Amino acid sequence: MKTPIQTVFTARQYNQDASGVKRAASAGPVVITERGRPAHVLMSWADFRQLLGTQAGPSLVDFLSGLDLDGLELERARDTGRDTPF
Repeated sequence: MKTPIQTVFTARQYNQDASGVKRAASAGPVVITERGRPAHVLMSWADFRQLLGTQAGPSLVDFLSGLDLDGLELERARDTGRDTPF
């Protein structure tokens, strides 16, 4: 995670310039205050994942490509429908 720079915005500033607050969050956590007290923290998704200790895994395509599917029957029986009582 990046250095813990704490930038502080009021809830009013956030409401008036959400894009600017999000840009600030790309540099580090942003504290949003309500009535002068810290109420929320905004951070980038990458910082949040690192905080949780989770790393991005392989893409779905890479994961499926890596599966050993030899011998797996992928044919599906033809569905002829079913009788529906009316």
